[in-house]
Amino acid sequence: MQQESTWEAFFDAHAPVYEENEFTKNTVAEVDFLLEELDLPPGASILDVGCGTGRHAIELARRGYSVTGLDLSAAMLARAAAGAEAAGVRVDWVRADATRFTMPEPFDAAICLCEGAFGLLGPGDDPVEQPLAILGNIARSLKPGAKVVLTVLNGTASLRRHQNSDVAQGRFDPLTLVESGAYPPQEGLPPMEVRERTFAPTEVPLLCRMAGLSLLHLWGGTAGNWGRRPLDLDEMEIMVVARRGDG
Repeated sequence: MQQESTWEAFFDAHAPVYEENEFTKNTVAEVDFLLEELDLPPGASILDVGCGTGRHAIELARRGYSVTGLDLSAAMLARAAAGAEAAGVRVDWVRADATRFTMPEPFDAAICLCEGAFGLLGPGDDPVEQPLAILGNIARSLKPGAKVVLTVLNGTASLRRHQNSDVAQGRFDPLTLVESGAYPPQEGLPPMEVRERTFAPTEVPLLCRMAGLSLLHLWGGTAGNWGRRPLDLDEMEIMVVARRGDG
């Protein structure tokens, strides 16, 4: 592993309280939605990129799927492994940077949800190359024709939320849609400087195409309100459904 990144340190510290976040409370319904959309046969293999504490991976394994969870944070993976053991299911856990990984065998589907990796920028990360690298790695990890479901931060909401004063103070860059700020990973800990990339809906199909994926759908994707529905301008996330080409 390379030297610990800002986000790795943030999530190592955040791991003990991660599942207290409100957006983690709809796992069963979210997995229902994923399986309906992915339309996988029993026992199919699924890659969960940025799996965190493994809530989706463990629920998918409960339903009989062969799941691999990948995350940068050792502390998140430790809690994921404990959760899988408690649930009596097997998940293969892989500690890796989502921008720098390869898998030995291709998967029948992939997920990358709740900003577990996509658009979480380190201090030196390029705001185009970072998400493109993750998409490319996901595409190469899929069988031809296999689907991926992602959620990404909604750039329209970011533009509507910020003011010129945020630009002047370095909190928001309207040219890259990058938000910067300092947040404590849990109560009682000092804030950490982090950068997050939001995405304009019009750029997502291009990023997918550059990575070898064909866009199928863009929907509103905010946790707790998933559905095959139009994007609300002010909601937190966009859902992206794409498919790897056949060659």
